[in-house]
Amino acid sequence: MSSFDWITQAARLREQGRAFALVSVLRVQAPASARPGDKALVLADGTIHGWIGGGCAQPAVLRTVRQALQDGRARSVRITPSAQGSERDLGDVLEFGMACHSGGTLELFVDPVLADPLLVVIGNTPVARSLVSLAPQLGLRVAWAGVGLQASELDGVQCLAGDDPELLRRELGDCAYVVVATQGQRDLQGLRAALGLRAGGVWFVASARKAAVLRESLIASGAEASAVRAIVSPAGTPIRAHTPPEIALSVLAAVVAARRAGVPLVAAAPGASVEAIEPPASTAPAEGVCCGHGAPALEPAAEPAAPEAVSCCGHRAARATEAAEPPVTASAGGHSCCGH
Repeated sequence: MSSFDWITQAARLREQGRAFALVSVLRVQAPASARPGDKALVLADGTIHGWIGGGCAQPAVLRTVRQALQDGRARSVRITPSAQGSERDLGDVLEFGMACHSGGTLELFVDPVLADPLLVVIGNTPVARSLVSLAPQLGLRVAWAGVGLQASELDGVQCLAGDDPELLRRELGDCAYVVVATQGQRDLQGLRAALGLRAGGVWFVASARKAAVLRESLIASGAEASAVRAIVSPAGTPIRAHTPPEIALSVLAAVVAARRAGVPLVAAAPGASVEAIEPPASTAPAEGVCCGHGAPALEPAAEPAAPEAVSCCGHRAARATEAAEPPVTASAGGHSCCGH
């Protein structure tokens, strides 16, 4: 590897969504085979691309890299001769004693480069398309799954033409976040696919009443109750959203908040639920509106009654009844922000 090949390798690892640490040699006290300015990309599995010295230093480097990839914090490391291997935290540097016959001292800087979280959007709807378009600008890798999608639907986005749970699990594996934006088109199937991905957070763009009914159906069909209860719906942060792009912005605001707050994996705490992020009551839109827009009077549907009717963005609607889900159109005009 030449002195600059690590740049190409770093770009390749980023495209693959793999985390690594850039390890740079800061200072050297001879004898040592590394030189100041030498660099290497080090992965958690011990793979090293580049040169930062011989085998004596590698155990300490690998241990530090794994710690840095877990907590995202950079570290300065000093590796120095010692009759007995030791480790000392000196505040601004971690010092490792190296019981190696070659001698010499290395000072290194370990800078973790974490993989962008993967957001999976399920649904072939206007809101889903808006989510997929906006999410990459927020530092999220995106995969889009939905019936009827084409493989080349959007540049830079992995598209899967289907919502089969086994297909998504096989192609995507574990992911960070999932947003189900099916809007009446294969809602249960989309939620089953989302649960199969074992994501750190799942959001469902729907009203509270619809979400409650579908949760019951999922649990009755054998889905893990704790994972079902952790689905966040209504999805999004109330921002008076009305159009599909505005709804996508609202949902992604909640995803970003969860990411920065470090919401744990659904499976990490059985029985625990992930609460929707809501502003203080004093900042909520006026009673009887959804995202700041008035909802028309709608005829009651055949869905079971719920304790209270809440709009898809977490605000009470003017009536305690809602209509059966309308066909999805490119505009949300005439309905609440999610088409209800």
